[in-house]
Amino acid sequence: MVNQVDISKYDGSGPLYGQPTIQLKRSLRKGWRPEVLAIVQARGGSKGIPGKNIRRFAGIPLIAYSIAAGQAASTVTRLIVSTDDAEIAAVARAYGAEVPFMRPAELATDDAVDFSLFYHAVHWLKQYEDYTPDVIVQLRPTSPLRPQGLVDEAIHQLLADPQADSVRTVAPSRQNPYKMWRMRDGYLSPLLETGLTEPYNMPRQKLPLTYWQTGHLDVMRCRTIVEKKSMTGDVVLPVFVPPEYCIDIDTLQDWERGEWILEHENLEIDLPLSINRSSQANRLPESPKMIVLDFDGVLTDNRVWVNESGDEAVLCNRSDGMGLSMLRKRGIGVFVLSSEENPVVRARCRKLGICCQHGIEEKIVALRQLANQHQIPPDEIIYVGNDLNDLACMQLVGCGVAVADAHPTILDTADYILRRDGGRGAVRELCDLILANMRT
Repeated sequence: MVNQVDISKYDGSGPLYGQPTIQLKRSLRKGWRPEVLAIVQARGGSKGIPGKNIRRFAGIPLIAYSIAAGQAASTVTRLIVSTDDAEIAAVARAYGAEVPFMRPAELATDDAVDFSLFYHAVHWLKQYEDYTPDVIVQLRPTSPLRPQGLVDEAIHQLLADPQADSVRTVAPSRQNPYKMWRMRDGYLSPLLETGLTEPYNMPRQKLPLTYWQTGHLDVMRCRTIVEKKSMTGDVVLPVFVPPEYCIDIDTLQDWERGEWILEHENLEIDLPLSINRSSQANRLPESPKMIVLDFDGVLTDNRVWVNESGDEAVLCNRSDGMGLSMLRKRGIGVFVLSSEENPVVRARCRKLGICCQHGIEEKIVALRQLANQHQIPPDEIIYVGNDLNDLACMQLVGCGVAVADAHPTILDTADYILRRDGGRGAVRELCDLILANMRT
């Protein structure tokens, strides 16, 4: 008897996913290892959020989160990206995924269904590589917040039940469809035709529990696609996902909410390498002698308020000042170099108690002079920037740091990418990381 979750009894509390079943453990001990292919599908024609799949989500291309989840799964034996877009393909390869083919344009339209592109992938791999997996995993870029271990657990569930065709991630529905309506000839009609008497008037506790497919991943046997011509088949197993991980990014509002959740909820997900704090911290100097900051877009959020007299005001984050104060107490010099010639720069730096130069045409010249004046080698300097005029400075120093919302070229150049945007605590985040390194 295979251990299975009784979906009808799950109320959103208790264990969500656990260890492989005894039967599966025995199979693995005998040496059988299934071929598991993970596919990240990412087309280039997103209209709701242009360039969505490679747009920076908390400082990293959105697609990289799905790639990271596949790479972290011990049961996944191969990871590919199916795309029609050359730029997406380049980003995918940079994060360690294969792109063995380019998806045909007719499978990358707004109304293209998942089955068509997965059927194409299976047949292309068979025809050109003589490769056929046992299990296929779909990792959608639009659901980046996957709990650690979720991919392995879903695969374990499928392999442990010979009758199952597929596995889908689900969570309890926030709104019960028994209380939903549709329009017919201008009148409301119940969405569901059931044997219940007026279910839309019943207490929710009396209604059957329903579940929403979260989109985090689908797992299916290859034969489900090839023989049953389906992404699900007939027998579908559930794997439950905690509601706090459930975000499906279709709009900019979804995007902002997802970034807020990632920043504030301390979710345990598999982060792409370049924002994994434990790995990036090794690329920060242990004892930097100097921190040099751009002003606009680093200490501010890059916006400016102008009144009718032409006076300007900017938005800064108070926590940045506290962090910089702690660095100075540890003997680390802090300086600001700004291209803008604006009294607000001098005023803010005076308030923070740090030296600044503003109205600079060539920042790289000023940075070299600053290093020579204080007799500090460039490789012991951290430079924090956000735009193209910071590029040369970031390449000169030992560690170039970018705020999360920096220009794409700066993000690609940076040795370290912060998770916070400029003017929204990015500098404080860096200060905390440096101080933590100094304590270890």
